[in-house]
Amino acid sequence: MIRGRRVILDYDLARLYGVSTTRLNEQVKRNRKRFPNDFMFRLTDGEFVRLMSQIAISNLRRGGRRKLPFAFTEHGVVMLASVLNSSVAVDASIHVVRAFVQLRTMVATHSELLRKLKEIDEKIGEHDTVMWLLFEAIKQLMESPSIDRDEERPRIGFIART
Repeated sequence: MIRGRRVILDYDLARLYGVSTTRLNEQVKRNRKRFPNDFMFRLTDGEFVRLMSQIAISNLRRGGRRKLPFAFTEHGVVMLASVLNSSVAVDASIHVVRAFVQLRTMVATHSELLRKLKEIDEKIGEHDTVMWLLFEAIKQLMESPSIDRDEERPRIGFIART
């Protein structure tokens, strides 16, 4: 972590993509517009000294690096794969494109599920309202005074005498 971001340094990326650090840096310079500061930045002297003390970096005095290394963020790594022309970089670009297509498909499916859930929720809300009205009507019928219909109606038929 450098400057609060997860980064990978230019020489590690060069090794990963199967190109020299010089070739990688040439492509970055030729395509500078593709690498804004949130994609890539050059380390400061202090950051580089701290890194040298933490990991094995070649000695500057004995034929090592002449310039401070570039640090690439996640976005910069993806952009670099599209700029480099090594087989590994091309494969990485293809993999990234496929991953994004798959992610977009998953998001579309997720959106469709959310839409259907919302639709079901609205139907349930409508059913709740209808059920509440139905229960209120039943309650009113149960609470209304019952009429004793036996006394009001004239009797029809035979009456058994005991």
